[in-house]
Amino acid sequence: MPKKNSWLSMHEWSKTIGPVVHLNMAGQPVIVLNTNEAAVELLERRSHLYSDRPRLIMTNELMTQGMVVGFARFGELWKRFRKAAHAGINIRAVEAYYPIMEREASLLVQELCKDPNSWDDHYHRYVASSIFGFLYGGQPMMNKDEPIVHKINDCMHRITGAAVPGAYLVDTFPVLKKLPDWAAKWKREAKYWFRKDSNMFVEWLDRVRADMKTGDPPPSFGRALLNGQQHFGLNDIQTAWLGGSLFGAGSDATAGSLRWVMLAITLFPEKVKKVQDELDLVIGRDRLPNFSDRENLPYLRAFCREVMRWRTVAPIGVPHRLMEDDWYEGYYLPKGSIVLSNIYSINRSTAFSDADSFIPERFLNSEGTFEILQPETHNQGHYTFGFGRRACAGMHIANNLIFIAIAHLLWGFNVRKAKDEDGVDITPSATDYHDTGLIVRPHLWKVDIVPRGSEPLNMAQERFAQATH
Repeated sequence: MPKKNSWLSMHEWSKTIGPVVHLNMAGQPVIVLNTNEAAVELLERRSHLYSDRPRLIMTNELMTQGMVVGFARFGELWKRFRKAAHAGINIRAVEAYYPIMEREASLLVQELCKDPNSWDDHYHRYVASSIFGFLYGGQPMMNKDEPIVHKINDCMHRITGAAVPGAYLVDTFPVLKKLPDWAAKWKREAKYWFRKDSNMFVEWLDRVRADMKTGDPPPSFGRALLNGQQHFGLNDIQTAWLGGSLFGAGSDATAGSLRWVMLAITLFPEKVKKVQDELDLVIGRDRLPNFSDRENLPYLRAFCREVMRWRTVAPIGVPHRLMEDDWYEGYYLPKGSIVLSNIYSINRSTAFSDADSFIPERFLNSEGTFEILQPETHNQGHYTFGFGRRACAGMHIANNLIFIAIAHLLWGFNVRKAKDEDGVDITPSATDYHDTGLIVRPHLWKVDIVPRGSEPLNMAQERFAQATH
């Protein structure tokens, strides 16, 4: 198993071995699913068998005490987490957070006008501030150097990094967990980080609790969690970790997705021109985009969906674990198998023609006025958000953040390839990945971001002022 870009190797294996690949990793059976047919049949239709997670001792048992919803084992606590998360961030509930996202997008426009070269930092701030805002309320983070942004990024990189196979010997040799703390530095470190992260998440939720006691705070997921804490059956520390882990996972993955969106914008100017023509027709130059425009912007929506299919931020997802013996197409799948969904390969299987090409039109009807989405993809049009009961709970948050950010970007700016000192276009690579474990993104590159007139800055300043007073 290659340590880097393993999903690409799995994709090549599928061409010669077949859609279902078995690996024997030191006695641990690992099943790799490389087609949408296999993944939908097993992970969707038989989700009652495939909704567990592998035992991740360092990540799940020591560093987080089983309280990161994405890594939590299948059981009562995970069910309560999932129920609470769905109540607060389902497709209808997130509509309450539209004003926060529009506010943050207007600040993003201002940042891009003032310092376009730091566009990736601005996206990280935009995503973190948006998610923190609708989780906990409060004022926006005003710059990329906010301590909260660094704290949550450090937390999630540490947790996801520990989940990478081979990162810690205890996950390969579980008996090592029995070592006393004094003989295992990694155990002491894990317990230290659990205490530190717990204090951070509790502090954030306590802010919401204090606001609820002194007034009528704006709608927030934290407020919904506290009001429904007894109904969901969560204690204080579990409630705090649910909010904090959703913040961390959503912030890292969505910011990574926006970098892939910027890559597509840089590489496919003819598609970007269609998006901008649509924005100019629907919105004009007298106002900023908002969520009420979404139904009238089918090509922009298709563009965003195609980015998520073409290059996914989590190409092998989070592993599933088979809870009982099973059979598929004559293959015996033993209980306890780790099941990997190779999202990169699945997003290139028979459901998508000419899959390596970037074609937003694949999601539109013949008139280009309506999205065509497969129900088996949770109506996303791609498989990037996962499968079954373990599909990403925050998919609607991610879609909204990407949509409104790109609507503002392409309405307000022209994005072009930058030139080097010899005047030659700088073309970023679509196949050179920055691999940090579960989350991957392209390496940073220089790009020219030029305002389309004076309106973007002036209107963004006006909307932001109105939103914060």
